Amino acid sequence: MEQSQWYIGTPNGVVMCVDSRQEHQFQGRLYHAYSREGKRFGTMEQLLTLLEQFYNWMNFPYPGTDDRSFTETGKERIRSNHAAERTKIMKDEELLSRHGELGTFVIRVQHRQNSSWQGRITWMDKNKTVCFRSVWELIKLVDGALDTVCSEEDSQDEVSWTEG
Repeated sequence: MEQSQWYIGTPNGVVMCVDSRQEHQFQGRLYHAYSREGKRFGTMEQLLTLLEQFYNWMNFPYPGTDDRSFTETGKERIRSNHAAERTKIMKDEELLSRHGELGTFVIRVQHRQNSSWQGRITWMDKNKTVCFRSVWELIKLVDGALDTVCSEEDSQDEVSWTEG
């Protein structure tokens, strides 16, 4: 299989390995270049929380909006400015060698605007890359890909893996 779209291409690129899925909740591991250990997730909410924490730690992409708080004790976003803390441990080739049992996706969030994420996702198993405009589209793309893998009824949603 040609692997022309298998690349990380950004400091905050991650590889999401999906190992199982039940009732549109997928479970798996999340890898980035700054740790050899994958972070396990059991729900979409856990996945999104892990990704948001990672982007905050990287301070990239910089969020277009901050968390709101109406009290003086509101939590502040923790941002790391120490380059030593962000030293890559894994090369892109090693990162791209990780694979999930149901599917493997490279997620590259380019912007965090309008209280959501925008970027590109590559479905490594099919060597397809599409853009997403929101977290919702990202979730629908992964769920639609897993539908295909699990041979379930095709989704008629607007977001799809077809070349656009």
